[in-house]
Amino acid sequence: QVQLVESGGGLVQPGGSLRLSCTASGFTFSSYAMSWVRQTPGLGLEWVSGISSDGAYTRYADSLQGRFTISRDNANNTVYLQMNSLKPGDTGVYYCAREFLDQPRAIPWTIKRSDYAYWGQGTQVTVSS
Repeated sequence: QVQLVESGGGLVQPGGSLRLSCTASGFTFSSYAMSWVRQTPGLGLEWVSGISSDGAYTRYADSLQGRFTISRDNANNTVYLQMNSLKPGDTGVYYCAREFLDQPRAIPWTIKRSDYAYWGQGTQVTVSS
């Protein structure tokens, strides 16, 4: 069955960095775009970033202001999210999600579970001094 397993979350001070990983199994990883979605306290699910199946095309939420970088390693079925200059507002649970097609969508509305084919269990990111 399909599994997406995130790791790399934790507690970090403002201005710090974290690298999230999501390892996939149960489907042909290199055929699908992947995205990162987060749920921050008091808010719904928010799209963060997406990457095409071949890694050539990436998209980011405007609110990130260039602080995050998404990448993937198709040989190891893993997608990453490098997060720099972290702010307290970045605190939340970060999920990786599999798209239905090979290109990522920039979804401006509050994300629903049905917007993606599969979800990981999430990893907690806490930005606090």
